[in-house]
Amino acid sequence: MSDRTLTAADPKPGVAETSPHVDAGDAGYSKDLKSRHVNMIAIGGAIGTGLFLGAGGRLHNAGPSLFIAYALCGLFAFFVVRALGELVLYRPSSGAFVSYAREFMGEKGAFTAGWLYFLNWATTGIADITAVATYTHYWHMFSSIPQWVLALIALAVVLSVNLISVKYFGEMEFWFAIVKVSALVIFMGIGIFLLATQHHVDGQAPGMANITNHGGIFPHGLMPMLLLIQGVVFAYASVELCGVAAGETKNPEKIMPKAINSIMWRVGLFYVGSVILLVLLLPSASYSGDQSPFVTVLSKVGIPGGAGVMNLVVLTAALSSLNSGLYSTGRILRSMAMSGSAPQFTGRMNKGQVPYGGILLTAFFCVLGVGLNFVVPADAFEIVLNFAAIGIIGTWGMIMVCSLLFWRRSKDGRVTRPGYRLPWAPYTQIVTLVFLAAVLGLMAAEPGPGRTTVECLPLIVAALVGGWYLVRGRVARTQREAELQRAGDAPQA
Repeated sequence: MSDRTLTAADPKPGVAETSPHVDAGDAGYSKDLKSRHVNMIAIGGAIGTGLFLGAGGRLHNAGPSLFIAYALCGLFAFFVVRALGELVLYRPSSGAFVSYAREFMGEKGAFTAGWLYFLNWATTGIADITAVATYTHYWHMFSSIPQWVLALIALAVVLSVNLISVKYFGEMEFWFAIVKVSALVIFMGIGIFLLATQHHVDGQAPGMANITNHGGIFPHGLMPMLLLIQGVVFAYASVELCGVAAGETKNPEKIMPKAINSIMWRVGLFYVGSVILLVLLLPSASYSGDQSPFVTVLSKVGIPGGAGVMNLVVLTAALSSLNSGLYSTGRILRSMAMSGSAPQFTGRMNKGQVPYGGILLTAFFCVLGVGLNFVVPADAFEIVLNFAAIGIIGTWGMIMVCSLLFWRRSKDGRVTRPGYRLPWAPYTQIVTLVFLAAVLGLMAAEPGPGRTTVECLPLIVAALVGGWYLVRGRVARTQREAELQRAGDAPQA
């Protein structure tokens, strides 16, 4: 890997010169993702089951202050994806942050970033596949079908779509996002109408009284809101997905800034706005973790079929998450396989220009999750979800470290930052890294699965160190072969 010396201005406004660093994992992909796909992938990454389902229990535990947690975590999620967007415009890559970690931190950094991301999606996939089966059982026509059968059917459908071509993935994610956004817009329209007309919900008029008469914004104090931040971070998982998609997009320098910038107002509108509406319509104690808060409101109002419709939306969100996990890990593992830090078969591509090896490896762990769901108690399964949170924190942290190193190289004159930048660098990166460290501290402070997960961090570190020693020989050989090939391809003097 060599660093470039600046000799000319950027060829396009807001776009940096092409990096000499070439990721072998980028070869062979199609460029079939359109602007509408990437925009909806960005939306899908910002809106998931963390809002549709998880907000109920969080409202009950933290009260109206949940909107502060969503706003705070949303801000840092935006910083992360904005930092990734700057790197994407510097050099689009399907390997995304793994490729950037390789360029700025070396192969050890790429190995760590990639496997932490895989940890995130392998564990999230277990939750998604189980959630799909659980939500499907809501309808009586499916109640007699065993849960593991429904889980495998859902996995088979999403897996098949991912293996055909990236265009089919993009279409599926596009329509999943349409369903989620439409549901939120319709609900917010209903909520605003109920507020404007002072229509009674569960026997009482909506308004500020539902907050002021029930303990205010912090009915249980500040600490419950702080302890929920780790779960809220999980709700924003996959906002980085649009960075992975950039490698299969035509004209990413035009598409990516618009998609990334839109994340900020979507977070403000859908997450913060929805929570504020929910607490104005009903006291926070009326919600529970056993039911979507949107279903709670619709059932109290008496809208026929509202619960069934919202169950379909939550099911869609789980399928969307599974779809995204298979897609992104396939690309990340291919980037790693081409450098020798992942199994060789994960670098293989099919005729549809899809890295099927990495997708199948992630799907394999999802299948294991079906069996795991039957043999472990609820607390153990919660630990699996907390491991996903560790993967997310690790991934976001690696993105910000890469961004910080990129900024430092720009100050040395070795790279040019594109016109589309992370604002207030390097302070933004440092503050975000401090925030992520604080989230780990909050996980350790709360007795239960979160603390157990943090206590397992030495095991994760040991596994990463051991894994690196297993693959470092292959990585070194791959690097030597690549250098010899470049030397052979170089024009003779």
